[in-house]
Amino acid sequence: MTDIKDPENTILLSTSKGDVVIELRPDLAPNHVARIKELAREGFYDGIVFHRVIDGFMAQTGCPHGTGTGGSSKPNLKAEFSREKHVRGTCSMARSSSPDSANSQFYICFTDAPWLDGQYSVWGQVISGMEAVDALKRGEPVREPDNIVTMRVAADAA
Repeated sequence: MTDIKDPENTILLSTSKGDVVIELRPDLAPNHVARIKELAREGFYDGIVFHRVIDGFMAQTGCPHGTGTGGSSKPNLKAEFSREKHVRGTCSMARSSSPDSANSQFYICFTDAPWLDGQYSVWGQVISGMEAVDALKRGEPVREPDNIVTMRVAADAA
């Protein structure tokens, strides 16, 4: 396992393809990080599928319906755009065409995606386990999708 510097700002993502460790970036998007941690602590993400996985682009998850059409019961978040680049392993919030519509859905970039820079709220970076993300079944929508088994804040993990 990767050396975890700050357990309160680290996500342990267990997927059907393996484990992923994500370093949270409250310096970039404090409200989005707070939401990710809140939902993880509630078990919201457990069992949710990766519904949109585009080869050479990203893997998206966080919709309770498994279709990309839903979010949590919590209010949408105001955008927290930054100058952080979308590179391999970047974790960023998905949203509709409205900048202030992020809720629970997020994506992990397979590769650099500079056209997303400054338009989506970056909240984390994969620091271990990108091979599990790379192994996710592709599709839009994905047939028999892979899923999140559990998603926890490292500080809470037993």
